[in-house]
Amino acid sequence: MSIIVTGGDGYIGWPTALRIADRTDERVVAVDNFGRRAWVEEVGAVSATPVASIDERLEAAREVHGLSNLSFVEGDLTDKAFVEELLQVHEPSAIVHAAAQPSAPYSQINGERANFTQHNNMAATRNLLFGLHENDLADTHFIETTTTGVYGAPDFPIPEGGATMEHEGERDEVPFPAMAGSWYHLTKSHDAANMRLAAKQFGVPISDVRTAITYGTETEETRADDRLKTRFDFDYYFGVVAHRFAAQAVAGYPLTVYGKGEQRKPFVSLEDAVEGLARLALADAPDELTVYNQVTRPIAIVEMAETIREVAAEFDLDVEVTHVENPRDEDEEHRMEIDNDRYMDLIGEQRATFADGIEDVLATLTRYADTIEAHEDRFLPDALRD
Repeated sequence: MSIIVTGGDGYIGWPTALRIADRTDERVVAVDNFGRRAWVEEVGAVSATPVASIDERLEAAREVHGLSNLSFVEGDLTDKAFVEELLQVHEPSAIVHAAAQPSAPYSQINGERANFTQHNNMAATRNLLFGLHENDLADTHFIETTTTGVYGAPDFPIPEGGATMEHEGERDEVPFPAMAGSWYHLTKSHDAANMRLAAKQFGVPISDVRTAITYGTETEETRADDRLKTRFDFDYYFGVVAHRFAAQAVAGYPLTVYGKGEQRKPFVSLEDAVEGLARLALADAPDELTVYNQVTRPIAIVEMAETIREVAAEFDLDVEVTHVENPRDEDEEHRMEIDNDRYMDLIGEQRATFADGIEDVLATLTRYADTIEAHEDRFLPDALRD
């Protein structure tokens, strides 16, 4: 038996594979086709942290952490034959499915990228689910990182999974409607529906982990050696807003908050995201499909910017926060509320605050400031361009 981590070369997948391998004697198999490296290069960007080759990563894992149980398989999950062989050879007790084209902006570039994103993400999930069913592995715990983006931004508290629907005096619990705002986010809405169907038709135990905006550069395992570092994207397409703001700070630009910036977004640290996925992979499988909102708390954009400014001062960076006209049609005061009791019960307590994560981010980015400055055209907003 083994535990498979798909997207095992990625930002969340690689440190998750390290943590699981460190806590079990089972074989942990990281799977990837190095797509993220290619997509970032395609948009003219680069990871701020040099990303070691997978062979160097595995060597470091053995040397530094003694992880002889961690291995790697290269392959494309949209290839059904590859998935069949992967499952037949490794017979996993659990799969952490973190493989996807994860960028909403990339999926919005044009129809070609939208088509690619939807085919890539949904075909991979379907192949894995049908692979489990058709290879008598329906007891395998299937854990997927979807996204809190499937909820959109409703004007009521977001439940952890389902919703209550009332019509003509009758009430029932139903899946939360897909309110995603990008072609990428819709792939995760469809994945959530397909997982629900697989749980019902095939009996596969499933944890749908709806991951929030994830910040940070380090986990307990990656700190030990540069070869173990996970990637860190700061460009418009693959870098999340907190990371782009941090890059602006290091490059000497003000942090540009659109409008009032009081709208709240859900956030989770890399450390807390990895911890939750590792605990699920090593726990007993659930009896039914379970949804987790993988978020520690919502943070207002302006609060995020002010926190980055305060932490930046510890690195002798003089950072300003400036408000610019909002080019987006959005509620600048949206007070997002999102239930996360189930996820917080899983991880026990928050392991890294937003300030903690930004301290790690700025420590990393100041170390690689030359890389940031050389690629500032990839992350600067229009308001800061000449």
